[in-house]
Amino acid sequence: MPGMVVFGRRWGIASDDLVFPGAFEVFIRIIWWIGILVLYTIHKGRFDCPGGTVLHSYLVVLLVLLAAIILSQCAIVYVSAQGTITNPGPRRSIPLLVCVRFLLYLPELVWACLGAIWVSDDSRGCEPAGVTAVICAVIASWIIVFFTGIGVVIVFDPLGSQRHSPAQYEPGPRDLESSDSAQLLYTARSLAVRVWESRLRLLCCCLPQDDSHRAAFSSIAQLFSGFFSDTDLVPSDIAAGLSLLHQEQDKVEQCRDPDDVVAHSPSSPIREDLQTELERAAHCMQFAVAAYGWPLYVYSNPLTGVFKLSGECCRSRSAEYDIVGGDHLGCHFTSILHSTGLQYRDFIHISFHNQIYEIPFFVALDHKKEAVLVAVRGTLSLKDALTDLSADCENLPIEGVTGTCYAHKGITQAANYIYKKLINDGILNQAFTIAPEYRLVITGHSLGAGTASILAILLRSAFPTLQCYAFSPPGGLLSKALADYSREFVVSVVLGKDLVPRLSIPNMEDLKRRILKMVSNCNKPKYKILLRGCWYEMFGGEPDDFPTELENRREEELSQPLLGEQSLLLHHSPSYQSLDSEESPSHVTHLPLFLPGRILYITEDGSPRRSCFSPVRYRAEWSSETAFSSILISPRMITDHMPDVVQRALQSLTQDRPFSLCPSSLNNSHLNVI
Repeated sequence: MPGMVVFGRRWGIASDDLVFPGAFEVFIRIIWWIGILVLYTIHKGRFDCPGGTVLHSYLVVLLVLLAAIILSQCAIVYVSAQGTITNPGPRRSIPLLVCVRFLLYLPELVWACLGAIWVSDDSRGCEPAGVTAVICAVIASWIIVFFTGIGVVIVFDPLGSQRHSPAQYEPGPRDLESSDSAQLLYTARSLAVRVWESRLRLLCCCLPQDDSHRAAFSSIAQLFSGFFSDTDLVPSDIAAGLSLLHQEQDKVEQCRDPDDVVAHSPSSPIREDLQTELERAAHCMQFAVAAYGWPLYVYSNPLTGVFKLSGECCRSRSAEYDIVGGDHLGCHFTSILHSTGLQYRDFIHISFHNQIYEIPFFVALDHKKEAVLVAVRGTLSLKDALTDLSADCENLPIEGVTGTCYAHKGITQAANYIYKKLINDGILNQAFTIAPEYRLVITGHSLGAGTASILAILLRSAFPTLQCYAFSPPGGLLSKALADYSREFVVSVVLGKDLVPRLSIPNMEDLKRRILKMVSNCNKPKYKILLRGCWYEMFGGEPDDFPTELENRREEELSQPLLGEQSLLLHHSPSYQSLDSEESPSHVTHLPLFLPGRILYITEDGSPRRSCFSPVRYRAEWSSETAFSSILISPRMITDHMPDVVQRALQSLTQDRPFSLCPSSLNNSHLNVI
């Protein structure tokens, strides 16, 4: 940090990112050089074959060339290890060393070509060991060049030339409020949006390029380009910042006070105790998991899943249920039958139709709980991911709700799609005609949980007794008014350090600010931070106390931009202006969004660094949305979101009961992180 400037453009790699790849290449080159030297020493004076003179010259020059490459690479590794992430001054010679190293590729390529020519034309009669050595040298050279080329493509920044255009800038303070600077800023950001749109189209090249997809690409591109526009972080800076932040969060968690205990959710009636809600949630979770169809069923049952489904997938069924789209072989429906234990006649409608803003769901009669159950599938395709990433706010006016009502755009549109299907197509009317005394229950996981929550809000006026169980819902879902309104009929279940319930645009902005603060304060080189971070993640131990540069730097210096001297998108960045404050930036660019309903929080009881073979014990507690206002860094932030993991936790709480029911207090102070 900042991105390295070489060959007149900015690259997606910093000058302190060359330690590990450089050290690895030095190791390979030294082994290579020693092998060639041993071969040359053994055969010295015995190059008497027809091509021996050429072979002798080839080996001598190769030894000299490898020595020069090793020395240049050692210099790059040494210089790259100097300084800190935000102090690239000691590494100012890196661009020159990189240029020298790239110049050495030219003679290496020439010598590799000459070696190939010698092997094909003049190697007859020479010792096999010498010929083999030349062949290995040629192959090794081309392999290194090939992987170097791949690395160059990976770190290429399409916006590099725009961010560093010397003609546009002069030393000293610059006024970005001028018309010329404003035009430059607009042009750069427009280019960034186009670059992100191109990346999304390339990633989703298999999807139809219709108007809805183009609109989604544009919306997501604007979101991504706006989020990254005011920083000059490279991926390794983010990794180092996350490592530091994880250790800092663990230190705070170790020092927290014991929890205060209350008996019931503060927002629910006394009769709705924790155990009852856990049992209901565990029951609904099997339907939320079943909505994923055969992929999750096979994943959860790796030894028997395929065999159970293979015999029934292609078998013809009587038309007792309505299946729509995407399940021609019947594997999805067969897996749902196995997962839920329901009969064919219990299903009213099953849709596997999947487009952007249109996600699969099914409607069934749950006779055990006397409910008409609507289960919505979570993210399982690129189209679902585009729905997730359409994270702008969309108005969602609800009769009887005071305050501003808005919600996640993509999920709101998905909920409206299912709402129209249920009401306009008469699906719910058909279900309640069969079972008029049943009540409506809506459930889902991840994207399905968010969609189920908004769908419940839309249906609440028509079905006052409905209940919704949302498992691992997205954090950036509802406005405060809608979140408060949904407390009456929505229960959100969150496990451990799951990322998704804490994922919202304001939280991501807060995470970016905290990463910038951590890397700007730490006075250790990046390679040491990453090594320590890898050790901590793999083997645990005590969180490291990295010294900070706050001792020797004035506080106001930390509020100054940390980007390159020539960066256009730097000045007036809220991320950097807020580094000297523990509070969130005063410049709010995104509306706050919250989790739906009451929040049932499940955590592992005991040490998080347990043995792989030790049983997992869980505890359940009521929480509030303030406990999820910051992203927690952990190796389990993804695994805790997986539906099978959430289901096992709920089953453990309701069946095996190796847990303690310890609801937390309203303040949730123990969940506040730095």
